[in-house]
Amino acid sequence: MTSFEDIGIIIDGIAEELPEDFYRELNGGINLLPDIRIHPESNAPGELFIMGEYRCDPHGLGRYINIYYGSFIHLYAHLNPVQQREKLRGILLHEFTHHLESLGGEHSLALKDAYELMKYKSHER
Repeated sequence: MTSFEDIGIIIDGIAEELPEDFYRELNGGINLLPDIRIHPESNAPGELFIMGEYRCDPHGLGRYINIYYGSFIHLYAHLNPVQQREKLRGILLHEFTHHLESLGGEHSLALKDAYELMKYKSHER
């Protein structure tokens, strides 16, 4: 299994490849947390994992991205390091898209996520 530290190194490497503009107003940075996160609207326990979250708290911690190691490893421990890196890259870019859209007053990805959740809940997968 890929360690917490190894996943952190991979995320740092991906983050270094991203344009500096992506980090505008991301004052809380990117945080790797050990947690397994289950979506509160999961149809069954342990069915709908949260891999990452973009958070915007104007009265507290500001703007930041959380990546959940426990969720990631639960689903992707079986992948080789190259495949894990690609999954992490996709997760990080997804969360950065939320950040950049938030800065621009756009919410297309949030609407897409809400639509996907609605499909999941109605079993249209």
